[in-house]
Amino acid sequence: MSLYWRIFLLNAGVLAVAVALLLGPVTVSTPVLFGEALVLLGGLAAMLVINAVLLKVGLAPLARLNRAMATADLLKPATRPAASGGGEIAALTRTFNAMLDRLEAERATSSGRVLTALEAERKRIAQELHDEVGQTLTAVLLQLKHAADRAPEPVRTDLHQAQETTRASLDEIRRIARRLRPGVLEELGLHSALRSLAGEFTTPRLGVTAHITPGLPHLDPAAELVLYRVAQEGLTNAVRHSGATGVEVHLRPLPRGGVGLLVRDDGLGLGEAAEGAGIRGMRERALLIGAELHVGAGPQGGTQVRLEISDATGITDTTKATR
Repeated sequence: MSLYWRIFLLNAGVLAVAVALLLGPVTVSTPVLFGEALVLLGGLAAMLVINAVLLKVGLAPLARLNRAMATADLLKPATRPAASGGGEIAALTRTFNAMLDRLEAERATSSGRVLTALEAERKRIAQELHDEVGQTLTAVLLQLKHAADRAPEPVRTDLHQAQETTRASLDEIRRIARRLRPGVLEELGLHSALRSLAGEFTTPRLGVTAHITPGLPHLDPAAELVLYRVAQEGLTNAVRHSGATGVEVHLRPLPRGGVGLLVRDDGLGLGEAAEGAGIRGMRERALLIGAELHVGAGPQGGTQVRLEISDATGITDTTKATR
């Protein structure tokens, strides 16, 4: 039955009750007696309550659909509203669910293209930093050494300082290139890449430890890259925003199958801060391989990032990883 006929019949039923009261034994005097006024007001109140209840029941599916529309987020897939019954509301709910499915698929496809292009650009920039800037700075170091060996003592000290500054710049360029293009991920695998990443972020003020459970299922390259980038972004956020003194990175199998990544710090936590570009980027990467991402408070404070890859996504076969 359509929404129009539902509302019409509900109101028709209430009006029919009103007519039945008028045609019944109830009479109205002029002027209206107190007892008659009580009966009329009681009948009016009863009709209003019945009408309100019936309308609430009839429009409940529309209210559920409205809440689903208000909270829909393509980066946070949620349970679809149930399209129960027939009529326009059920058809509208089914159309809304189909639209969300289509938008999520299109978002995942477009995000995949963007992230693929981004990784290619990162690889190109890292290569240029290594080949062009790195080689230039290496040549400058050699020239400074040659000049320092032949220069008088006062100038030699200044040249040595310039050498140290150039050497520090070269190390920084190499560090940036490694973060842009995780060569260790391609060469040695995810386990070694996560341990190397923990070492890069470890400072005198921040301790980072990597805990990797042996015997994990073998992941395809796309899933490994997503795990690496999510861990990298989680560590970057911990360094920049959390004020943490310790961060743990866990890579372990999930109880129901699959692989889970956990990045947990002991910092200040998210608080009321809105999600920034870093977290939204992590969500886009997770959607790209059909994984689930949860960002929130840790069990003892701080922030934790959980990425869960099920058996159905990201796992190429049941062979245990040996890397």
